[in-house]
Amino acid sequence: MRIAVIGGTGLIGTRLVARLAAEGHDVVVASRATGVNSYTGEGLDEALAGAETLVDVSNSDYLDEAAANEFFYGSTLNLLTYGAAAGVRHHVALSVVGTDRLARTEGGYFAAKAAQERLIRQSGRAYSIVHATQFFEFIANIADAGTNRNVVRLSRAVFQPMAADDVAAAVAATATGVPVNRVVEFAGPEQFRLEELVRRHLRERSDLRDVRVDPLARYFGTDLDEDELLPGPDATIAPTRYADWLAAGGRPNVELEERRA
Repeated sequence: MRIAVIGGTGLIGTRLVARLAAEGHDVVVASRATGVNSYTGEGLDEALAGAETLVDVSNSDYLDEAAANEFFYGSTLNLLTYGAAAGVRHHVALSVVGTDRLARTEGGYFAAKAAQERLIRQSGRAYSIVHATQFFEFIANIADAGTNRNVVRLSRAVFQPMAADDVAAAVAATATGVPVNRVVEFAGPEQFRLEELVRRHLRERSDLRDVRVDPLARYFGTDLDEDELLPGPDATIAPTRYADWLAAGGRPNVELEERRA
């Protein structure tokens, strides 16, 4: 199967490309690094030529609603339009568990993701939307986002994170299956409070920042109820536990850390 992976050089994209190629698929790696820009349309004709499935694991560099919405709307509209012209039969997009709830209550980045999902649902194209929980690789980024003067302030929200490799496996299985025309959820096997796992993660990296619970703390600019990051009862549970991920050499999102340097 010929599969075009949009965002194919990112955290999930690289893992997804490797997995699909190992399964024998003809994979097109599409990202700005390979000369393909889904937002401007540059290179999309060539990237999608002959593709049966399009997988969008790209992401916005911006968390504010206006900028994120501009990216996701423009990029998704291009992917749907160019995909239809190329005869793509299955549009797959990676999104976030809780997007619908957080879009209604908080807006921001999640409103932009919800708008992206609406475009896909209303396009008339065959699709599957993968909702994944937060990645282990982003725990350090959660700490950084909540840090002020060497104190990390986090809400008491509960989450159920998963390994990036498991996210890639979930997206690969969805992409190589038949379109389900709905959202499918995937989550890690364990629940943690944000401050619990962030504190543990920082200590394992010899990072001595003080981690505190703060009812006013925001999650990437968003207020959280206790269970808003949790999946529903029908979610598929990924196999990798946090301790096993760490023991296997788990590390933070190096791509983002290098981008900041």
